[in-house]
Amino acid sequence: MSDARFEDGADQPLRLIAQDAEGLGIVAALLQDAVFPITEMTYAKQRHRFALLLNRFRWENAPAAEAASRRYERVQSLLVFEDVLAVQTTGIDRNDRDTVLSLLSITFAQTSEGAGTVTLILAGDGAIALQVEALDATLRDTTRPYLAPSGKAPSHQD
Repeated sequence: MSDARFEDGADQPLRLIAQDAEGLGIVAALLQDAVFPITEMTYAKQRHRFALLLNRFRWENAPAAEAASRRYERVQSLLVFEDVLAVQTTGIDRNDRDTVLSLLSITFAQTSEGAGTVTLILAGDGAIALQVEALDATLRDTTRPYLAPSGKAPSHQD
């Protein structure tokens, strides 16, 4: 018997649950540089659910792509937060239906026993703040990987 290797899961779809700040940090790292049309952002107030359908860069596959001189990949993924009490946005025009947003990071600031604010930090000084009763997030890949249109890994260097 041998230990699992990182490569063993390379082509499997992700399905992760985050119920604390550490777990959310893992989800945030995998979602860095994900892009999504503003129309793929939904808050179901009655169900206390906020969801994003986004196109995430496959960071977990990037080292293998570089080593084999393959093109980089993206995959469509669903990010869902449960127990959401309120949603606020800043720095984005929700009426501009053609807007494509880029996710840079996700943070969690706990305010009381399990409750707090999840902040999705967007490129261009935008943000989405979710007031949550408890941290309960899921990330699930919904399509097979596809070649990244740019053919490059995202970069934050000027």
